[in-house]
Amino acid sequence: MRVAAIDCGTNSIRLLIADVDVSDDGRQHLRDVHREMRVVRLGQGVDVTGMLGEEALERTFAAVDDYAVLIRDASVERVRFVATSATRDAGNRDVFVAGIQARLGLVPEVVSGAEEAALSFAGAVSVLPVRENQNVLVVDLGGGSTEFVLGDATGVKGALSTNMGCVRFTERYLQSDPPTEAEIMSAEAAIEEKLADVSAVLPLDAVDSIVGVAGSITTITAHALGLASYQSELIHAAVVPLEKVDAAATSLLSMTRSDRAELGFVHPGRVDVIGAGALIWRTVLRYLARISTCGLESATSSEHDILDGIALGAARA
Repeated sequence: MRVAAIDCGTNSIRLLIADVDVSDDGRQHLRDVHREMRVVRLGQGVDVTGMLGEEALERTFAAVDDYAVLIRDASVERVRFVATSATRDAGNRDVFVAGIQARLGLVPEVVSGAEEAALSFAGAVSVLPVRENQNVLVVDLGGGSTEFVLGDATGVKGALSTNMGCVRFTERYLQSDPPTEAEIMSAEAAIEEKLADVSAVLPLDAVDSIVGVAGSITTITAHALGLASYQSELIHAAVVPLEKVDAAATSLLSMTRSDRAELGFVHPGRVDVIGAGALIWRTVLRYLARISTCGLESATSSEHDILDGIALGAARA
């Protein structure tokens, strides 16, 4: 079966066209036909206005028009479109829904934070070995929200979505270039508060391993690995010591936007928001290391995330 999955977040919109194979044990596996990402910044200003802006909608609809052609030309059998944080928060989401329906002939799913978390976990662990009784925490750091999903080989055990992301926290806290120490401290305090909320729901101290997904985390991983350009094959499944991730995140946070723009592994659409993403990821890892009873020493990056979970869900529908 050939499926298409579209993940429309706060900062980017991504398309995956894949063939779905079933192994002898009944598990489904994806073989990529086409995968791409465009930064459209749908959530620009939503944190302040509560509405999707006209220019942001136009950028997103233009990308969907192109995606519709790719989907048609690839003879896709099933399509699933999922929208997340920015659309959840917007008072005019009906304009967005109508625009997508007109272009693709389907109603986009505006999923809850819990649904987003489950899809992220399914995608992240679909290509990574998870041992029995291993407590895996998947962190999906997006533009408007960050999902924390705890699970094991049997599936999701608990999840929580938080209203912190690289776009939201850039607009809310890190407005200087580079961010001032006062801005960083204010943002860190807000992140710590969110993490305390997560700890009240999920036993973060019992996490055996952590998997980070989405563009902010994979970009930080590229920096930690010393890559000159973005190389998915090296980033995916990379296990990086926490101190190296911390150093890479701190480096990106302290840079000016013009300095970040010179880095070959940073997508132009992330230049202005990767500092907030780095601060969130650094603070999350420091927090987990501080409370861990399992001696966390590294973090794993996965190039497979909610987009893969959406595709697998389309195949099962």
